[in-house]
Amino acid sequence: MAWQDERVDSNVYTQGEVDRWVYSTCNICSVGCGCYAAVKDGRIVGIKGNAKHPTNRGRLGPKGENQWYANSSPDRLRSPLLRRADGELHPATWDEAMTLLVDRAKRSLAERGRNSVAIYSTGQAFLEDYYTIAKIGRAGLQTHLLDANTRLCTATTEFCLLQSFGADGSPASFDDVDETDTLMLFGHNLAETGTVLFERVIERKRRTGKPYLIVVDPRRTLTAEAADLHLQLYPGTNVALLNGILRHVLASGATDQRFIEAHTVGYEKMAAALEPWTLEHTSRVTGVPEETLRQAAERLGTTTSLVTTTLQGTYQSADATTACVAINNLHLVRGLIGKPGCGPLHMAGQPSSSANRTAGGVGTYPAQRNSNNPKHLQEMARLWKVDEHSLPAGPEKGIEEILEMMEQGKIGLFWNIGTNPMVSLPNRARARKALESTFVVVQDPFLTETSVVADIVLPAALWGEKEGTMENADRTINLLRKAVEPPEGVRSDLEILLDFAARMDFRDKEGHPLISYRTPEECFEEWKEISRGRPCDMTGITYEKLEKHNGLRWPVNDKAPLGTPRLYADHTFPTFAEVTQSYTKDQLTGRALTQKEHEAIGAEGRAILHPTRYLPPVEQPDERYPMWLTTGRLIWHWHTRTKTARSPHLQVAAPHAYVEIHEDDAAELGIQPGDILRVTSPRGWLEAPARPGKVVQRGLVFVPFHYGSWERHETANDLTADFTDPLSKQPTFKQAACRVEKTGRSIGKGPIGSLPPGAAGVVSSAHNAPLPPDMPR
Repeated sequence: MAWQDERVDSNVYTQGEVDRWVYSTCNICSVGCGCYAAVKDGRIVGIKGNAKHPTNRGRLGPKGENQWYANSSPDRLRSPLLRRADGELHPATWDEAMTLLVDRAKRSLAERGRNSVAIYSTGQAFLEDYYTIAKIGRAGLQTHLLDANTRLCTATTEFCLLQSFGADGSPASFDDVDETDTLMLFGHNLAETGTVLFERVIERKRRTGKPYLIVVDPRRTLTAEAADLHLQLYPGTNVALLNGILRHVLASGATDQRFIEAHTVGYEKMAAALEPWTLEHTSRVTGVPEETLRQAAERLGTTTSLVTTTLQGTYQSADATTACVAINNLHLVRGLIGKPGCGPLHMAGQPSSSANRTAGGVGTYPAQRNSNNPKHLQEMARLWKVDEHSLPAGPEKGIEEILEMMEQGKIGLFWNIGTNPMVSLPNRARARKALESTFVVVQDPFLTETSVVADIVLPAALWGEKEGTMENADRTINLLRKAVEPPEGVRSDLEILLDFAARMDFRDKEGHPLISYRTPEECFEEWKEISRGRPCDMTGITYEKLEKHNGLRWPVNDKAPLGTPRLYADHTFPTFAEVTQSYTKDQLTGRALTQKEHEAIGAEGRAILHPTRYLPPVEQPDERYPMWLTTGRLIWHWHTRTKTARSPHLQVAAPHAYVEIHEDDAAELGIQPGDILRVTSPRGWLEAPARPGKVVQRGLVFVPFHYGSWERHETANDLTADFTDPLSKQPTFKQAACRVEKTGRSIGKGPIGSLPPGAAGVVSSAHNAPLPPDMPR
């Protein structure tokens, strides 16, 4: 364990002693820090870290410390809302809202048939919610249109793992980060997106000198500042960089030939695709100096242990899945997988998006079953006691494809649960128009920007007001106990889903209700049987066991009663045709392969090495739009700020967007710090103050993506492109062409990003949330 000192972070506001501390897990990023919710007089009044949790040992990041403010926000929704004849949302009873929801679902199925109802959920709900969505969606509504904002955030994680290893689930864990000699953070700004894990890495490095830290990022981020080697590549050249490194590793004889021959297939085709990628050619394409490339390749070719993490800088870039597959290839050709301190650790972004994939709330069927395998569908039909022919089969559809179906009039109901697509979707003007063409249900604790397209709004409970489990980025299943009751008139996501299923009168073949469980724990017990014998087997888990051991990594079963620190220790991979979660896809086009095509690969328990061909981003700068635009997160905010903007501390720290531009580009354009810039792309524009410096390279501007008010034109996703990766169908947020112009206005003197005098603390209308009652002003 990397931690040496004892430290428990806390943020509590109350008069007198806390009544009780309730066991929980942070509901912000995918690190999965253990914590306790402070309860006083029936309200959550603070949070503290869990000193015994192995992930964080008492530490919390700034977003985690402040998440509880949202619970007491005075703008919490307290009743459902319906859009009436006057075009406005008005309060309604739960019975009115659920009756209308059921009516619209039935009407859509009757008029448009199966796959006319889409459920689009979140990465911040619980495994029990996701499993229920899977069961309602596929066995009840018989729709295959189940997606979530993991599609925008980290869908590529799943698909690169399916391509290489046959099943989802990152091979390495946080334990391996503590042991590795070399850590490569590829498109992963860990200091701002996973602050506790970054602190864990840096503390070990200060104490021992390890790990050697390689950071790949076009920006000189806080993470890159801490690196031993920073590869500051041009936008959209991830695959080119990896191909050059891999070719050098192969040419230098650094491969583990015994491992390759015994445990992989496809080496020859993979190696042939690398031939053009000399370090000289790679340097020209990526902009990384040849000597820096050589340093990286030699380190990666000689290190005895290696962990590689990825996040949105990889997943949201051109050739996203191909880049992650190239990282898998690197680990496989060196035999650095399934061993302590070794393996790819493809991160998740949100606290439980991994659980959504595992439980089948998106993409494939529950417990990593293959929706193209008739035997897997037969197994699900038996477990759910439904007719196998009623279960939808075939490849999954991502949110961009669902939007296309809306535009074609094929969607009658779009149920949006716990996410805010009117800020998070790329090219959001197009997305809004598509959503306005169908009936939209928004399930959220607050009125978000997505509420402008909602026909029904259902108020949902927040963290601390419900019970269930989440899966973090390294397969750890964590428990969250219910600390307080939700506000009167508010229901948990699970309660809403169960009510919907009962009103729809979904039944199994024996005439019994399709869903018989009533509590989260009862749901989890059913889920355990669904997972039995699958790679993500959780039959050895109970709620009590999770609390006792502070989380357990799947698989947890009779063979591994306390969980599994890393996958593939026996170097056997779930690529057998009868087991695999996917028959894989064509690495270039994304076409789903048939079972026969998969069998012809000959993997049968071996990992698959794929050729990784470089394709530049679809959109390139030109005379009209001469600069690159990229987007990303800040340390202070989470996604669309639905929760973090309601923390006074986080909101004051970062109230508005800004435009990061290289100081030389700023000088050429006559831009001073604080000048209001207009950034325009082929899809739209935004205005925000300039922040010149050396964080971005020349020719690139960066805008944080958290901001989405319809009133303030500071939304990055008004500019971003909606091109998608052919395999994961994840949008390419990270590369768009743009131009930058001065508006003639400025925020005046003072810290960059500050507001004009007298305006400090003002937030957009969607987030104009004063402090909770009795909180310090």
